[in-house]
Amino acid sequence: MTANRRTILTSLSALGAAASLSGAAAQTSPTPPRTYLLVHGAYGGGWIWRDVAAGLRRQGHRVWTPTQTGLGERSHLLSRQITVETHVQDVARVIEMEDLRDVILVGHSYGGMAVTGVADRLTDRIRHIVYLDALIPENGDTAFALLPPGMADARRKAVLDQGAGVALPVPGPDAFPIPAGPAKDWFMQRLRPHPIGTYESPMRLTKPAGADLAVTYVAYTSQALASIEPSRQRARAKPGWQYRELAVPHDVEVPNPEIVVEVLTGVG
Repeated sequence: MTANRRTILTSLSALGAAASLSGAAAQTSPTPPRTYLLVHGAYGGGWIWRDVAAGLRRQGHRVWTPTQTGLGERSHLLSRQITVETHVQDVARVIEMEDLRDVILVGHSYGGMAVTGVADRLTDRIRHIVYLDALIPENGDTAFALLPPGMADARRKAVLDQGAGVALPVPGPDAFPIPAGPAKDWFMQRLRPHPIGTYESPMRLTKPAGADLAVTYVAYTSQALASIEPSRQRARAKPGWQYRELAVPHDVEVPNPEIVVEVLTGVG
């Protein structure tokens, strides 16, 4: 009887240890902790990454979501003097002040401008660039130069007619192909006019975009924005870049942040 009791207790103890190990394994992040820096697009701010950042942090990753000057909570700084260089410096200073290394640098839409400039200057701090349906400048390019023919002129006219010559006015809801509902309402309420100087000023690079780094370009194809198509073509032609397409809207991080989380955790 005593022997049987000892055997039972030993077995229960072993089961308990196995359960503890199983529980610890279940809490382990599916990928080792990484450092992500997410750069928003035109009219946006760091706020746009709220749910993506939360999803990444739940997996144990470190995430920074800076807002570029003149936008979001920094919209009170809007001026004609803001250039693309201002936005490059906004992002670069975060990396330097926080002493970030081995960074997965992510740019969405217009955010591809700053990401390209930062990667050119801080190459040794960057692990991987991810362009999410983003602009890709080369040396000397302005954001306007990357748009399809005629689109830059239309935007310049909107700046003069509605933006006091300082900023691109926020387009109406129809310009953002995400489903109507609370998520889109939250999104539209936070958009702010975008400083025109960032579209007119040239990017200064010392080497081709993405040189010496691993790069992934993700094209969003559900109601694909015409403004990004020239950059998509540029990405497809880049040797060594990983190019993929997703049938999602341009601002998918708002209605479906889990899709963006999956994309970002899947890069090398």
